[in-house]
Amino acid sequence: MTIQRNSSSSGAAVVEKVTSRTTKGSPLYRVLLHNDPINAMDYVVATLRQVVPKLSEQDALAVMLEAHNTGVGLVIVCDLEPAEFYSETLKAKGLTSSIEPEN
Repeated sequence: MTIQRNSSSSGAAVVEKVTSRTTKGSPLYRVLLHNDPINAMDYVVATLRQVVPKLSEQDALAVMLEAHNTGVGLVIVCDLEPAEFYSETLKAKGLTSSIEPEN
């Protein structure tokens, strides 16, 4: 905690308490897209963009190509609740997805 003393225009001292906390953030999870031979590449890219709005066309294409070429692609790293939502929504749209802890 840091205490700052400032003078007001009336000459009275104003004390402001500035606190800084270091809290351990919640663990992050990786949402993974697994390659499958069923869905067309265009469908996968469009679905990724629909389910994860943060992904640009370029990012979604890169995820799809990573999954296609290596078997698994990293979609996004986020908190558990959105990770579960993204993964389940991808599955509901016919894609194979899983989550795992980041560390």
